[in-house]
Amino acid sequence: MKRDGRKIVGVVAWDFQIAQVADRAGVEILSVGDSVGVNLWGHESPSEITLDEMIVVCKAVRRGTKRALVSCDLPADPVQQGVDSALRAAVRVVKEAGADMVKLDGAPEFPDTVRAIVREGIPVFAQFGEEPLPETAKLVNDAKRMEDAGAALIDFKYSGPVAGPAVVNAVSIPVVGGLGGGPWLDGRMRMAHAAIGYAATSLESKTEMYANVARVTLDALTAYAEDVRAGRQIKGVGGALGIRSR
Repeated sequence: MKRDGRKIVGVVAWDFQIAQVADRAGVEILSVGDSVGVNLWGHESPSEITLDEMIVVCKAVRRGTKRALVSCDLPADPVQQGVDSALRAAVRVVKEAGADMVKLDGAPEFPDTVRAIVREGIPVFAQFGEEPLPETAKLVNDAKRMEDAGAALIDFKYSGPVAGPAVVNAVSIPVVGGLGGGPWLDGRMRMAHAAIGYAATSLESKTEMYANVARVTLDALTAYAEDVRAGRQIKGVGGALGIRSR
């Protein structure tokens, strides 16, 4: 797709239902992010997520996916414990959870880990880029080192309109990004729950989204509660109740 100039669409997903919908929408990549811990389970930090938890989440996304590539984040702990630990984690994610590739945060810090996982036959999605961004020359060098190490994709966070195009043009592998990205990249990543306004914070958010599911949900549950309190039959169960009553 990069060679043909076609943009790559990536979505961060954490569950079976969203995976089915995103896959039907035609996205190319479903990324199972460790952000599930903070955004769905209420953890304080993504570092709290465990490998076993990531495998459970990735299994759910895999079951809901028919055509998109499924990438799964490796938690911080096994990666920081060394190459062997990270490799064992990557193998588990592929064999047990069905991931097509694994993502490493801060990948330029772990080039030997990237090489070891690639040698095992597992594609690597290399993520880097934090605020404030280092010099463009360093970012370009990091991208080249990731390509040399065998990474299949780069997820460039906070790329910006200067460093972003420089990195894209420096490597032959696709460079996609979410936060701080733009049309200068080979594609974009977006958390599905953020795109559709799923989180409770979306109720008061002024940020433009593709939908506000939180608002729709609040209105629906408020209407449901009103029906219950008024002694009315709730929607969606009347037919089933009628069948049982006969």
